[in-house]
Amino acid sequence: MANNKRKCFTCDREKNTYTCEGCSKRFCFIHIPEHHQRLNEELHHIVDNYNEFKERINKQKKSSQNYSLIQQIDRWEEVSIEKIKQKAKDCRKMVIGSLQTYINDIETKFNNLNKQIQQLQIQNDFNEINLTYLRNQLRTITEELNNPLNISIPEDPQSFINEISIILSKKPKFNKWKQDAIIVAGGNAEGEKLNQFYHPEGIFIDKKKNIFVADRFNHRIVEWKYNAKEGQIIAGGNGLGNRMDQLNYPTDIIVDQQNHSIIIADWQNRRVIQWLNQKQQILINNIDCSRLAMDEYGFLYANDYKKNEVRRWKMGEYNEGIVVAGGNGQGNQLNQLNSPTFMFVDEDQSVYVSDRGNHRVMKWRKDAKEGTVVAGGNGEGRNLNQLSSPEGVIVDNLGRIYISDFGNHRIVRWCEEKEEGEVVVVGNGEGIQLNSPSGLSFDDEGNLYIGNYTNHRITKFEIIL
Repeated sequence: MANNKRKCFTCDREKNTYTCEGCSKRFCFIHIPEHHQRLNEELHHIVDNYNEFKERINKQKKSSQNYSLIQQIDRWEEVSIEKIKQKAKDCRKMVIGSLQTYINDIETKFNNLNKQIQQLQIQNDFNEINLTYLRNQLRTITEELNNPLNISIPEDPQSFINEISIILSKKPKFNKWKQDAIIVAGGNAEGEKLNQFYHPEGIFIDKKKNIFVADRFNHRIVEWKYNAKEGQIIAGGNGLGNRMDQLNYPTDIIVDQQNHSIIIADWQNRRVIQWLNQKQQILINNIDCSRLAMDEYGFLYANDYKKNEVRRWKMGEYNEGIVVAGGNGQGNQLNQLNSPTFMFVDEDQSVYVSDRGNHRVMKWRKDAKEGTVVAGGNGEGRNLNQLSSPEGVIVDNLGRIYISDFGNHRIVRWCEEKEEGEVVVVGNGEGIQLNSPSGLSFDDEGNLYIGNYTNHRITKFEIIL
């Protein structure tokens, strides 16, 4: 360093100073060591940063899975595998359902033929014409059984992961029903007599074709035995109230045929209550529930039309339940509902919900964060791609969805992923046909039962085999 008397950068005094070639500043003899010390500290700081960076490099080498791109690839792998599993599951379900429908159809024809044979034997009144007819019918059924459903599973070679699909050479039968309604319960104007209803809603048909009805405005649950002229009160019927033996506008029921217990959506009492041998037990309290469902594993599902959600409870454990549909406020987004009503739960615990205020039916797969629109969703209307305040909903073993199209006085069938449905039973809002259909149920033979809310009756539409 050059020696000159100039001002020191640190003390600002005239002294012999020395120039730092790095920063071009001058320092006296006293302050040049301080400046050097500061440079040393900065060097140590740089060394520390260097060591820290080196350590980070070593960590990155050892755990390359933490890179964001690797994580993105991992996520793609998980999603792709899940899609493959779901596709395989859907295809299995379709194959099993198609084969079951095929066998059931043949068995039904055989049972009908067997009844005819038994009837002829009992009456002992037949001739060659009868015998020829029976032989021809048996031959037809035999040929159908010997010609099994032809199912092939082609793969799409153009896909990165070969896409498969199910092709049925013999398409599953789409059931049809006679369009002339039969009154099977009520139909004697509104009233509180045992042969009357006052706005029936939820219905249930047991294996003996007995009909259970939530008789809403009569505050009671009624059972009509098969072919009976009047019903019998099995719950409520003690006037409007909140005592344990009373109901307050009940709207839906579940019947356990094994122990003959009844679970009731006691709407205005804001509770779900169980009746067993005239003894009552509150299962869920403080809930704005109007509809109920149960899956094959015994889980109970209840809507809350004010919270716009559906919750699932394990039988015997009625705490908060688990939200399985909606729960994100009122709205029309895929994670929302608007005044949900009837529900159906399939074997995979997917929940189908009549999203009445949005004029659509939603499907929420188990543990899903949002649902998919499987019917309607194109605004309120009468077109085949629209619904009007849907109510009852049932899904058969082939995934076909049946809906009480309340505002349009009709029953429609939708196949998932189709853009529109088809009308299977139609009314005009008058007569015995259909008037504001609400509850919906099938018996074991496939006959269709509908609760006519405004006509105060239950109508039956017989299946055409």
